[in-house]
Amino acid sequence: MNITHHGAVNGVTGSCHQLDYTSTESVLIDCGIFQGEDAGPDLAIDFDISTVTALIVTHCHIDHVGRIPYLFAAGFSGPIFTSKASASLLPLVIEDALKVGVTRDQKIIDACLSLLEKRIVAVEFNQWFELPGSNELPPLTKARFQRAGHILGSAYVEVDVGVKPNLQRVVFSGDLGAPYTPLLPSPKAPYKADVLVIESTYGDKNHQGRKERTSTLKKVIEKAVADSGVVLVPAFSIGRTQELLYELEQIIHNARKNPSWQSINVIVDSPMAANFTSKYREFKSLWDDEAKKRLANGRHPLDFRQLHTVDSHKEHLAVIEYLSKRDEAAIVIAASGMCTGGRIVNYLSRFLSDKTTDIIFVGYQGRGTLGRDIQTYGPRGGYVHINDSKVTIRAKIHTISGYSAHADQKGLVKFVTGMRKKPALIKIVHGDEQAKQALAQKYKAILGNATSVEIAK
Repeated sequence: MNITHHGAVNGVTGSCHQLDYTSTESVLIDCGIFQGEDAGPDLAIDFDISTVTALIVTHCHIDHVGRIPYLFAAGFSGPIFTSKASASLLPLVIEDALKVGVTRDQKIIDACLSLLEKRIVAVEFNQWFELPGSNELPPLTKARFQRAGHILGSAYVEVDVGVKPNLQRVVFSGDLGAPYTPLLPSPKAPYKADVLVIESTYGDKNHQGRKERTSTLKKVIEKAVADSGVVLVPAFSIGRTQELLYELEQIIHNARKNPSWQSINVIVDSPMAANFTSKYREFKSLWDDEAKKRLANGRHPLDFRQLHTVDSHKEHLAVIEYLSKRDEAAIVIAASGMCTGGRIVNYLSRFLSDKTTDIIFVGYQGRGTLGRDIQTYGPRGGYVHINDSKVTIRAKIHTISGYSAHADQKGLVKFVTGMRKKPALIKIVHGDEQAKQALAQKYKAILGNATSVEIAK
């Protein structure tokens, strides 16, 4: 058995790991694009896939699935195993990725989507499935998905390789959700792992508690209401947007006697986010108990009165023009989450230099992204370049880490300490160097010499 990492080793993007389970067969876990400083000009698959029999998708964020079309182009023809909710989301994500980064030719897009839908195999959580036929008998490999609590449909995957008494269980964490996030249950640790490949996005940090982050969000928005400013929230279309809507509905509900809160506009300017929000509603059986209780009480946490969705590009430009001339507060949630493209960039270009504007970062900002630059230089009164123009940052910049969809250091530690049988080897991926080092030190201190801890290369 051997594990090779084709991405997410020098940063937090491009997740792609190859598990060789026989001498002639292997499986890929995720196949994502690189973003920010990790990005390169060529997305073509640059590793040998001749032994790859299947792809396992942990969840549908672009840095975990965005290179799937290039995998097809390289000749991959095996099944794509994923959870049922992810199977529903994946075509939407790939279609958007093709339109934004590859081609507007609808025939090419349709051909790729047709190929994708033929390959997808939707699997229930906690259900074992065999990986495609082995040339070495008996069949050596099976896998199953467990809920990761990161976004709708997200999973960590357990892979059993070999037969007793030499059976090895390899766990790939994908991206693990933070505890107490809205809508989705927190991930539960697996019973055991012999080898664990785990993300480390927040391996050196702990998030704010839910009460604290909700209070911070409320205060920022109340300030915006007071000066009729615009609140801009760069957010990933899947996961973060829906969690924010859930929290905003709760704040508005609690302030139902306050006319300022009842009149505020919450604008989701992203057709993708709107599509994913409808999927969240479709798969409400996967919601946590708190969210289900709100539904039972007749509330609609993802479809409330103050919520407005912007669809076409023409509407998008009209909203920017309207907000430029308005004298009332508005909250705008738009992709992309790291400000690397999408409609949020047009809002930032227009409103970043306005002192009544507030920017709220609720997720990780990768190195080399516009989001990271604003986060870094904004508090210093600096500037950024947007579309080749210098934009001075007069807006107030806020970071609310508690809304991250990623587990913090405590959560990443709990995922391991919660196992009945601890791993003999932990390989740390998907994090900046400081985060990986901090998490490695934490694991070594807690687990001692019984577990070997490596930072994947």
